[in-house]
Amino acid sequence: MQARDPQQDGGGAEARSSGAGAEPGGTSAWRRRTMITFGLLRAGATSVLLVVLYYLLPLDRDSVSHLTLILILGLAGFAATAYWEVRSIIRSRLPGIRAIHALATLVPFFLLLFASTYFVLSYQAPATFSEPLTRSDALYFTITTFATVGFGDVVPRSEAVRLLVSGQILLDLVILGLGIRVIIGAVKKGRTTEA
Repeated sequence: MQARDPQQDGGGAEARSSGAGAEPGGTSAWRRRTMITFGLLRAGATSVLLVVLYYLLPLDRDSVSHLTLILILGLAGFAATAYWEVRSIIRSRLPGIRAIHALATLVPFFLLLFASTYFVLSYQAPATFSEPLTRSDALYFTITTFATVGFGDVVPRSEAVRLLVSGQILLDLVILGLGIRVIIGAVKKGRTTEA
């Protein structure tokens, strides 16, 4: 049995791993690198776009009752987006890169949804937190809560907001535990489907 020469194979092993046809001269490797670079740039651009939208949307016009509906719809939208992203990872030619894009979409979406909620609550009732929150303060509070570091410099004062923050903490644990596990499972399934 004779070993295959990679040059004669036309980069077959690489082409099979990237899903591209065998092309002479390493074109499939270049295409793979290009797809990876584009995927990472797209992930970064998605995160930046979500943050820019957070700072530009007219959140100071929402009422607290309207905010409740937006939060519920936002969480439903988050769940639908997570489902769609997992399906996209499984079907992707590069599931690892697709998973990075999914995380770059889902994590900021989740954090900015709660930051928006806290900002509007603080805007409507400044005594809701230990200090009135700017958009940056609300984002900071949301991230420290998500990361479970909670420095204690911003504290919810009302019982309703404490329950809301508790709900965010529980969802944080679900995302960090179950969500990451589902995404890793989707990457593994996508890689086995590809092979």
